[in-house]
Amino acid sequence: MFGKKEAPIVRINSILGPESKLQGDFTAVGSARVDGTLCGNVKVTGTLIVGATGKICGNVEAEAVIVGGEVQGNIVAPQMVELTEKAKVTGDVTTMDIEIDDKAVLLGKCIVYEETADGKTKLVIPKSVKPSDRAVKRTAKEALEKSFGERL
Repeated sequence: MFGKKEAPIVRINSILGPESKLQGDFTAVGSARVDGTLCGNVKVTGTLIVGATGKICGNVEAEAVIVGGEVQGNIVAPQMVELTEKAKVTGDVTTMDIEIDDKAVLLGKCIVYEETADGKTKLVIPKSVKPSDRAVKRTAKEALEKSFGERL
């Protein structure tokens, strides 16, 4: 309704609770949720949900990934990646569909693929954005003054 996507229904097969800590690689068939700390690579065949208290220090590979906590590593999710309001990702994200909340943090590259008519995938290369000459020559102080409409 009103342009919002319907939240997919995900059946969770594995849960790492908020007070849990796991050292080592984690593999799960189906979908999983991480609310604790996991130091190792993660491979899930379905959807991976990193809750608000969840933290992963390692690379993530899943069909779809929803991040509400923190991921320090690369994310590869062919179907989709969603970074919610409190998400912090330090690493590259590779996916076909990405949704990033205004307050989420992504420190890395976002590599987006799309499916072509023949069923293959291709890299989506955004058109380069060239800042105006005036913006390049403006000092930080001038930019702040313009933003706040007053002299500092």
